[in-house]
Amino acid sequence: MFSAFEDGGPMWTGAGAREERRAVAFSTPFRDQPLVHLGLSMWDIAGDTNQRVEVGAEGVSAEGFTIVFATWGDTRVARVRVSWLAIGAAGHPDDFDPD
Repeated sequence: MFSAFEDGGPMWTGAGAREERRAVAFSTPFRDQPLVHLGLSMWDIAGDTNQRVEVGAEGVSAEGFTIVFATWGDTRVARVRVSWLAIGAAGHPDDFDPD
């Protein structure tokens, strides 16, 4: 999702409330809003400070969503990778569409 230690980004050098956002567009839209599950698949966080993180999905629609990664206090985050899975009804070429 990001790498902050190489260029001294705010997740690595800052303090207090900080957040990173990344938009995700589904390659094929769902018919309706899907259920989105997120998980941290890699994190590189300083061990000499508290390790506080929150990851969530906002603005979930049939077309995509936004990953939100947040931290606060003295936590220093060097890198993070987030994996996601979207589950929902998908269209099919044989579906009847009266429009």
